[in-house]
Amino acid sequence: MPENWDVICLFIRVQTQWRVGMSGPVGLDYPAVFEVFRLFEVDNQIEVFQGLQVLEAKILNLIATEANKK
Repeated sequence: MPENWDVICLFIRVQTQWRVGMSGPVGLDYPAVFEVFRLFEVDNQIEVFQGLQVLEAKILNLIATEANKK
């Protein structure tokens, strides 16, 4: 959906910036995310960040689901 485009673009830019614990990814490295905001002069930062958090939670859920299948 067009309203999610900025969130998808941000995620593509930070997709390698995961914090990882003993059991795998635990979340994105927010200081890196905020640096990308600054570098790319992202508008609507609050909305984009909230959308990124929704995407982050969904991905972490998918990772956990796949890990539980093994």
